[in-house]
Amino acid sequence: MISLLLIIGIVLLVLWLLGLISGRTLGGGVHVLLVIALILIIIWLLSAALHIF
Repeated sequence: MISLLLIIGIVLLVLWLLGLISGRTLGGGVHVLLVIALILIIIWLLSAALHIF
């Protein structure tokens, strides 16, 4: 079953890509989405590998 963290991470990655494609970035705001998405995906991978959560 797909975890909620993975879904949120994927959605944030898609939003980040759309922000890069549109060319109208909000300074560092678009990169904050990338960082949050990557953190959530890493947490999901670690929790899936270690069965912590």
